[in-house]
Amino acid sequence: MNMIVAADRNWGIGLNNRLLVSIPADMKFFRETTTGKVVVMGRRTLESFPNGLPLKNRTNIVLTRNPDYRVKGALVLHTAEEALDELKKYASDEIYIIGGESIYRQFLPHCDVVHVTKIDHAYQADAYFPNLDAMPEWVITADSDEQTYFDLAYSFVKYERRK
Repeated sequence: MNMIVAADRNWGIGLNNRLLVSIPADMKFFRETTTGKVVVMGRRTLESFPNGLPLKNRTNIVLTRNPDYRVKGALVLHTAEEALDELKKYASDEIYIIGGESIYRQFLPHCDVVHVTKIDHAYQADAYFPNLDAMPEWVITADSDEQTYFDLAYSFVKYERRK
């Protein structure tokens, strides 16, 4: 399984259920990487999307504790265990965990690849991704050249779990 996330230099990923910053090249990378794949997210992540709608051209799986929650165009599940059971139907490399913080933390032990857009700035944040640089089981296997969006520097970094 894969994860995909944009994180600032403190591994911050969001504030008030919004991304910290919107970088067009990061949005394009996300879209190109996840189109045609299975995306797994929490309810609040889904609700942060335009009109709160599932992502087009993907199999959307939404996790929520609310047993009455329904959303057209997505499979709604209620526990990580239910989701892991459902995900057995798909090839592992076709699955992308896309947030938020709680979902990332629950699924990180089941993932082998994490795509991080590392943003060289410290934002105010209330949601964080686990610091992979502090975890010896994760190693950087690809790192793009530094890119900029206006005066904001960022790079695309691929982490893989050591075998």
